[in-house]
Amino acid sequence: MTKNNNNLAVLFPGIGYNNDRPLLYYAKRIAKQKGYDIIAINYTFPNKAIDIKGNADKMRQAFELAILQASSQLEKVDFSNYDRIIFIGKSIGTAVAAYYDMEHEVNAEHVVFTPVPYTFENLRRHCGIVFHGTSDPWCDTGLVEDKCREFDLDLYKIKGANHSLETSSIDADIKNLAQIVEYLEDLF
Repeated sequence: MTKNNNNLAVLFPGIGYNNDRPLLYYAKRIAKQKGYDIIAINYTFPNKAIDIKGNADKMRQAFELAILQASSQLEKVDFSNYDRIIFIGKSIGTAVAAYYDMEHEVNAEHVVFTPVPYTFENLRRHCGIVFHGTSDPWCDTGLVEDKCREFDLDLYKIKGANHSLETSSIDADIKNLAQIVEYLEDLF
């Protein structure tokens, strides 16, 4: 990758939530508009998200596979060339981003869209913000609240939202997405 700017945003998608879905798509667009270099990680998984949900062994295997694939895609990046690095993760991608950051001492800021429990195993204190839906079946709200307090992370909760930060109301979803985009514009 050719370095064009002083800032870098790296997108770590979920298993069933790729870089073209709304949260990551708009985060990528905002980062690009603000002059960031962009790297969008892509994974290939043997299982669908629905086959992994609730199965700790398959989740761990997917996590390890995603780490290998992300590491391969990032191996030629010299993070020391950048003044500011933001890792933007979704679901399992939040855990991969946190692990990669810790393992490679990148010291990135984190935008954590709908974490999974593994996410909090490697996040640093004061490293970013977590967006969580209170009806997310992949990660308990109580756990998210406790970990955000423990690691002093900002927490943006969306009442009744699922793992895609969507509710049963399209109008509410559009308003919530607009608020998230506004927050990201301020962050970048």
